[in-house]
Amino acid sequence: MSFIANQPVKTSTDPASNIVENDGWFPDIDLETMRDNMRLDGTVTTPRLIDATVAAIIYANRELSDWKKLQITAGYASLAEVPADKVNRESMLVSHYIRAVYCTAKADLIERYKDYDTTSTTLNEKKTTNYLDSAPDEQRRNAQWAIADILGVTHMTVELI
Repeated sequence: MSFIANQPVKTSTDPASNIVENDGWFPDIDLETMRDNMRLDGTVTTPRLIDATVAAIIYANRELSDWKKLQITAGYASLAEVPADKVNRESMLVSHYIRAVYCTAKADLIERYKDYDTTSTTLNEKKTTNYLDSAPDEQRRNAQWAIADILGVTHMTVELI
């Protein structure tokens, strides 16, 4: 019987180094909170997490750029200022945005670690491989739904041919 523990996350004592700064209008992303929420252990190094998070921010910001321009024109200086219901004392729009970034980053990380994660020799190898095949798609779907919720559009479009 063997036991392989997940690597602990090495966190910096400088809180600023755990923040990926955004454009000033959308919220910054706290990497420690992201690790906790998305269950990312020490096998995902901080530089890789930063890289995936930056790419996810760029993607989400691009998807929301026209909507953001409308909100700025309406006089809102940040996403948090746009009127929205609150859940857990946070704007639903901010929650959706953070979810979009987290899910997009995790999808990217799963795809990049796929070759690493499928090398296990456990009985659950087939289950792990199936999870890794579908998980990025599910994370990207969740990100798209979060963006759709911000934009106020439905999650699905059906068209008959």
